Parts: sequence; C-alpha cells; structure tokens
Amino acid sequence: MRVVLQRSKSASVTVDGEVTGSIDKGYVLLVGVTHSDTEKDAAYIAKKIAGLRLWKDEDGKMNRSIIEAGGAILSVSQFTLYGDTKKGRRPSFIEAARPEQAEPLWEQFNDLLEQEGLTVATGIFGAMMDVSLVNDGPVTITIDSK
Repeated sequence: MRVVLQRSKSASVTVDGEVTGSIDKGYVLLVGVTHSDTEKDAAYIAKKIAGLRLWKDEDGKMNRSIIEAGGAILSVSQFTLYGDTKKGRRPSFIEAARPEQAEPLWEQFNDLLEQEGLTVATGIFGAMMDVSLVNDGPVTITIDSK
C-alpha cells in the first residue's frame, strides 16, 4: 500500500459537482493499493499516520500528532500511485490492484483510521474526482507498507 500524505489547512473532494468529503485542518491522503496488499499493510499505514508528528508544538517544532492537533483525514483512492513510467510515454498501471481487491482494502484502511480515533471523510472509489486543498507548509510525506 502506498500513501501520499499532504498536511492541509482545508480540503475537499467533489464528484459531479457535489462535495463528497471535506475537512478543515488535517491530512489529505492519496491511497494506492497493489496486488500483494493485505489488512496488515493497511493497519501498518493507519497506525503510522495516526502517530506521525507533523504538527507544530508550542515551540514551533513538528512534535505533535494529528490526533493531538485535532485534525481530520480526507482519504482519496488513487490507483495512479502505482503507475510505471519506465517504458514509453504512457504509464502502465499493472501494479495497481483491480477494483474488486482495492476498494474493500481502501474502505478497511479508512475504518482502521477511525479506530485510531480520527475523523475520516472520503472521495468515491473509482470516480473522477476534483480534489482541492490548501497545503500547509507544504508538508508532503510518502509512506509505503513494503
């Protein structure tokens, strides 16, 4: 499982002109699933995200977790994180899991984040989405369960 995490001041996802999820401060997560991913991968990343210290403390140092900072999650499925651009000019997405595997694992990942004590808003799996965010910092981290 691969996640691109962006710390944001606000974010939303829109599908067909309707907002399907929005947060104030928190993390926007672009989440990709590959064939070999399991619940163990999802649990590892959910726990890692909940504990990462990417929020400023009273001394201005990144020393607080998202839970301590009172942030929320906007989770967006993103199969293109497994795009391979080594050959040619058109990416291959052969490493991305098929929707019937990826969607339940993405949903389980979101549930695991909630079990960590986080509020989770989402996009819609497989939809064409417009994701809007005000990047904070900017702080962008990639996390890979492998």
